[in-house]
Amino acid sequence: MDIQWYPGHMTKARRQMQEELKIIDLIIELVDARVPKSSRNPDLQSMGQGKARMIILNKADMADEKRNRIWIDHYRNSGICAMLADSRNRSFVKQVQPLIREACRERIERNIRRGFRNRPIRAMIVGIPNAGKSTFINTFAGRASAKTGNKPGVTKGKQWIHLSKEMDLLDTPGILWPKFEDPEVGMKLAMIGSIRDEILANEEIALHLISYLKREYPELLAGQYDVDVSGSDIDILQGIARKRNCLVRGGLYSTEKAADILLDDFRSTKLGKITLETP
Repeated sequence: MDIQWYPGHMTKARRQMQEELKIIDLIIELVDARVPKSSRNPDLQSMGQGKARMIILNKADMADEKRNRIWIDHYRNSGICAMLADSRNRSFVKQVQPLIREACRERIERNIRRGFRNRPIRAMIVGIPNAGKSTFINTFAGRASAKTGNKPGVTKGKQWIHLSKEMDLLDTPGILWPKFEDPEVGMKLAMIGSIRDEILANEEIALHLISYLKREYPELLAGQYDVDVSGSDIDILQGIARKRNCLVRGGLYSTEKAADILLDDFRSTKLGKITLETP
């Protein structure tokens, strides 16, 4: 399985991001809590060197609660400011500003020592497609958010969102990176819907998901579809097709339709709250 594709608009967005990082104080990485590692852009490790950063595990309400806490502890133990969020619920908003101040504490304290008047923190929010970034910004900024216009050194036409006297936020398009070094990363992103379904066959994605669920969440798989989880991956997919009456012409059961059902149930949490990786 080889997922190597990179639309032209992502190439342009990546170049713009690299240029804009020159005047950024803080990188806010919005990751999907179901795949916290795989949804982090590795390009930012090199492009964002020397910048303060924080990680927001969005869609935490869709992920395994126990593993949410494991991931938060992992990042904090690594010295990275991190928090959980459900971008559709405003309850997370009050946690964001204190975490931003914590992430930028070194910069703030350095400016105070030098006698500089603290200007607003310039933050860039980045995330993969379908990470919920637009919803997060709309919920966080609220209706009172205002466009502050162009900033020096930023590509002409770029708009910033003025959140408060402490912070200006630059939105960026959701982009992936040119090459997945680990094929499993691409597969996990396909499972959560961050890679268009036309790129990979849904049956292939579903079989990978079944393989994982058999190991980590067998009770959810068995409970949802009443299938024998001791069988092979394809046997289980065929079992789902029979249980959900996925008939096609000729009286055959369609594993393609069963794959669509499985992926829809996973992505909508009908299957349960599931996290696809651990630290």
